[in-house]
Amino acid sequence: MADDSSSSKTVLVAVIANLGIAIAKIVAALLTGSASMWAEAAHSVADTGNEVLLFVGLRKSTRGPDADRPFGYGQERYFWAFLAALGIFLVGGTLSIGEGIRSLLLPEPVESLWVGVAVLVVAFGFEAYSWHTARQQLKQDAQEQQRSMREHLARASDPSATTVFMEDTAALIGLVVALAALLLHAWTGWATWDAIGSILIGLLLIAVAFLLARRSKALLLEEAAPDDVVEPIRQRISDEEWAASPASVHAVYMGPSNLLVNISLSPRHPSTPAGELVEKVDRLRSSLLEDPSIAQVTVTLTGAPLPPARPRAAA
Repeated sequence: MADDSSSSKTVLVAVIANLGIAIAKIVAALLTGSASMWAEAAHSVADTGNEVLLFVGLRKSTRGPDADRPFGYGQERYFWAFLAALGIFLVGGTLSIGEGIRSLLLPEPVESLWVGVAVLVVAFGFEAYSWHTARQQLKQDAQEQQRSMREHLARASDPSATTVFMEDTAALIGLVVALAALLLHAWTGWATWDAIGSILIGLLLIAVAFLLARRSKALLLEEAAPDDVVEPIRQRISDEEWAASPASVHAVYMGPSNLLVNISLSPRHPSTPAGELVEKVDRLRSSLLEDPSIAQVTVTLTGAPLPPARPRAAA
């Protein structure tokens, strides 16, 4: 699993890259008057703000358990990632579509064309570096989990690198769209190309925002951990000679790589003394908790004899 330092590096690289890109795009948009360039400027402003939100989530999620949050603050990361997805939708998507509609109604000629082209090309280089950093972290995480990149994007318990990767993928596609719209506008003199580019960028951002919000929502609502995470736990239980199969295993993420596991199982021999069963359950729990990704284990025995009640003191 990637540690918090890897996620922090990925997010910080994205913040620095997008802040510089946002400033350059705003200047280029003012000089060119291009709707697609304004859409890209709004996109980069949204990305910068969203990655700041991700960084806040990273910092807050590192706090350990306390009386108010007995399982820690890991889910803070999911909440701030959800806010980042809303930011992509509101700031990036809707503003880009609005700018495209404005350009349709009030078309403007393109000025300082090569300034806009140069900014888009340089921005592509910075975005590509940020994208590469996020992809490297995701690739490493996917290999550790023995997943494909596609599977890991759908199942990852840490939304930080996933959000940066999806944002940067959308940014790279958006830059290509903006460049094509800018050049077509200048070549044909038809401002509608620019408006279409802006609207397409907005629709792309809304689609990305929906995917990221859906994943954050699932993690916030404690969606069951995927089969490739639960199956090794179930296999570990089945290796216990005293435990009958199959055991019921439920696991949810309380934060990135921070599982809460509930197990319900029956002893293979119901006549086993209660005290002996308690010892076996304790050993099983201790064994499972050696896995750093498991924060808490609850084991419920079914069909087992109850331990003898303690005698009450005489009144």
